[in-house]
Amino acid sequence: MLIELAVGYPDRVLRAIGHPVSWMGHLIGTLDRLLNSKPAARAGGVVAVLVLLFVVGAIAAVLQWALLRLPFGLPLVAVLASTMLAQRSLHRHVGDVASALDNEGLVGGRRAVARIVGRDTGALDEAGVARAAIESLAENFSDGVVAPVLWLVIAGLPGAALYKAINTADSMIGHRTPRHAAFGWAAARLDDLVNLPASRLAALLIVAAAALSSTNSPGQAWRAVLRDAAKHRSPNAGYCEAAMAGALGLSLAGPRTYGGVRVDDALMGDGRRDADAADVRRALGLYRCADAILLALIAILAAILIAPI
Repeated sequence: MLIELAVGYPDRVLRAIGHPVSWMGHLIGTLDRLLNSKPAARAGGVVAVLVLLFVVGAIAAVLQWALLRLPFGLPLVAVLASTMLAQRSLHRHVGDVASALDNEGLVGGRRAVARIVGRDTGALDEAGVARAAIESLAENFSDGVVAPVLWLVIAGLPGAALYKAINTADSMIGHRTPRHAAFGWAAARLDDLVNLPASRLAALLIVAAAALSSTNSPGQAWRAVLRDAAKHRSPNAGYCEAAMAGALGLSLAGPRTYGGVRVDDALMGDGRRDADAADVRRALGLYRCADAILLALIAILAAILIAPI
């Protein structure tokens, strides 16, 4: 976590060799082309996920096994594991939306938020852009930070790599488009399953972060989670979005448009809808605090595990 916070994934490395998630994406795309045929699309999707997990899990396990046998292998494993996290990049991308709204207005805000959300952004007003950025921050705190850290704790580098493979598969083929309605079923359901513990933990971390702030409300965050989270169409996203909405005194989610199709999702939180760039920055402050709490918990856990040695 500290490595990723400090340096992220350097652009020079990205340009030279790509990113592990992009490598997973190439494999998923290949499996999609080879196995996604209508007569047996759902079965093909199951096979694709199994092949993906075998390849990614085997490579990660071999790398961890080999590196841990070197004199300084643990730091090398930590460097590889840091590529599975998105603390730094998530903060940067969401911060770019706030900066764009302030400096370039609505057009710039739409352009910036389009890089991090899947919804149609062309018709969003300033409040819609700000809400989209905050919703993305909340959901990706769970998907891009808490979940990979949790699976890293449970199963080391293979656990984090397998989680990212599942999450990437869901983002690529898990949506209910005509092409992937059946083929992406296994990826979507598996992603829902592996994110169940992380989404609840992420909500608790946001509530705890709100309790440490004088400008946010932990009580409203907790009530929003209990009242609204289960109403979300996703079994996981509602928890962190509701916690963030309650803490900030906002109302997030609700009707959105994806690929020209309107989705009437439930509202998360019962606050105001007129969010702006200042609210995006408040959300980023809450995110930083929640991430710091997670880092502290991991440090305490490491100290407890190392103490007997």
